[in-house]
Amino acid sequence: MTLVIIAVTTIVIFMAGLWLQKDKLAQYDLPSGKVFAFKDLETRSANTIALEAIYSQLKASSGPSEVMPWKQRTKYLRKVMDEFRSHIPIVSVCTQTDADGVPAEWVIAPGADTNRRFLYIHGGAFIAGSPTSHRVITSKLSEISNSAVLAIDYRLMPEHKRMECVEDCRIAYDWLLGNAVDGPSKATSIYVAGDSAGGNLTLSLLAWVRDTQRRQPNAAVALSPVTDMRMVNPSIKSNLHSDVMLKPLAKRLSKLPRWLMVAGGYFVAQHNPLDPVISPLLGDLSGLAPLLIQASEIEILRDDGRRYVNKAAVAGSDATLQLWADMPHVWQMFYPELPAATEAFGEIEAFLKRHV
Repeated sequence: MTLVIIAVTTIVIFMAGLWLQKDKLAQYDLPSGKVFAFKDLETRSANTIALEAIYSQLKASSGPSEVMPWKQRTKYLRKVMDEFRSHIPIVSVCTQTDADGVPAEWVIAPGADTNRRFLYIHGGAFIAGSPTSHRVITSKLSEISNSAVLAIDYRLMPEHKRMECVEDCRIAYDWLLGNAVDGPSKATSIYVAGDSAGGNLTLSLLAWVRDTQRRQPNAAVALSPVTDMRMVNPSIKSNLHSDVMLKPLAKRLSKLPRWLMVAGGYFVAQHNPLDPVISPLLGDLSGLAPLLIQASEIEILRDDGRRYVNKAAVAGSDATLQLWADMPHVWQMFYPELPAATEAFGEIEAFLKRHV
């Protein structure tokens, strides 16, 4: 009986928190940020052709997982993510390393300045992804930032708690400040980036760095980040059918009552989703490092990025939102085939150059 009372009380608290926070955050739905849309027919056609091929690959690779038990599906998803872009050639050299106990790899483009360092935190819904799965992105970031990228292999759920993902990012950041490829040395410049779940961890890290008076990154980049683990932002529903990448997961979640989804998220992550460490949008967004967020207009996480940037700007932080029309979640992964990915990296390069 005691356990039932505790469970009911927890759910009531969650529901009250959801209601209050939802009302407060609606004010950050506008402005919408800069929108990129290809007007010339040639580029639009190239994007369309590339996306059709990509979607076909995704459908073929993800199809078998639909009938798998959860544990087997997770294992399969991790394998698919690591192999999906493995055929794309990269210019960087990848070297395994240990960041004070956190497995990682250095990704270094030819001629990159290894005293300039870039922490990359991969996506994968906190349950999949690795440095291997994101080499297309990390290699390109090393090129355009003229830095050594440290891509970390943080602990994943469900084998580990959500806070252990957070802790690995913090450990790696501290290590990167004082360590280069060839040994201890102070970084001349430091950057942080991540996509999707990794974008969430990036934003959580920025607040922790500020709050603990550590050296702030010169700049940070978040690609299609999830910023609110309550999953209440408007585009979760409005873009449910247009988000090709996340639609299968979103459709399952949309069938659950909101309170059940949040309560379930608490027990899976073993941490309160109302905590700003888990939902960075709910925290204090003042005094953060310069930030660029890129997202697609048609993905379910669009408003996660929009609300975060608008709230951060109101709080006085240097935050920029860029939206792309008709792109899938984390389309930067599909460089170099996708013209829109090339354009997105061009914008990231220009942003980083403003914050050397």
